[in-house]
Amino acid sequence: MWRHPFFICLWLASVSALVQSSPALTQDRIQVITTTTDLRSLTEMVGGDLIDAVNLVPANFDAEEYQAKPQDVLRLKNARLVVRVGLDYDLWFDRLLQTADARDIQRGGAGYVDASFGIAALEVRGVSVGPGDGHAHGSANPHYWLDPKNAEFITANILAGLARIDPANSSRYDANRQAFLTRLNHKIQEWETRLAPLRGMPIIAYHNSWPYFARRFRLDFADFLEIKPGVPPTPSHLAGIIQTMRKRSVRMVVREPHEPERDVAFVAQKTGASVVVLAATVGGLPAARDYFSLFDTNVGALIDAARPK
Repeated sequence: MWRHPFFICLWLASVSALVQSSPALTQDRIQVITTTTDLRSLTEMVGGDLIDAVNLVPANFDAEEYQAKPQDVLRLKNARLVVRVGLDYDLWFDRLLQTADARDIQRGGAGYVDASFGIAALEVRGVSVGPGDGHAHGSANPHYWLDPKNAEFITANILAGLARIDPANSSRYDANRQAFLTRLNHKIQEWETRLAPLRGMPIIAYHNSWPYFARRFRLDFADFLEIKPGVPPTPSHLAGIIQTMRKRSVRMVVREPHEPERDVAFVAQKTGASVVVLAATVGGLPAARDYFSLFDTNVGALIDAARPK
């Protein structure tokens, strides 16, 4: 029965309809690879339904320590645009690009975007570290996406990249970005208002992810449990942190979900401070689903922790 011409035609028509209705099968969308979840979220804000974006580094994984996988090379071979953090944060990406050997997404290619272009970097330095000595945060502190105003520069760089490879749709990308920025500026005002009572309040964090966030919202991250980025605290360092917390009446200790709980819990217990879990990346906490909810989640957590117990 299934060899009858009618059934063959019906089957072919069904397959054709499936292909036409599925963006994943038609391959119409521009394939974009980003190094992090934050850049993926922002790229989707600009690209809208014209792109398919994939991040290489999972949420809650230290992008500086990421080890590229064979499937990452295959993803890059199909990519028309790549977006990276820069500031030496994702140095492993250079070797991955060389392995993929796709000219248009190499440095200087039409499909290459360094999202840090134009960012006023904080903690700029020229220090190298040796094996077993942590990581030096590259040429500057790389967590610039945690100042939401920096999304203006990030999305401008993404827009420029998309316009280079797909000029026919540049006006749509620009309209998407303008709509995003309109919403973002309203949200920044809301976040600033909500965090105003916390201005100047000293906070301790495990890792130094927060200078851009602190500058934007006038928060005071007084010290960090790590001796330097990537180097865990010693007992003497923790003792000094406890002294600082008692002296300055620190009421909050911040850690990211993937960071060790033990040392944070120890200093909090010794000082009576609250432990606050913040997401430094999109997807770092279940509620931080995109760039906007990343800040909604963190602002809410800080406000809740600051309330009198």
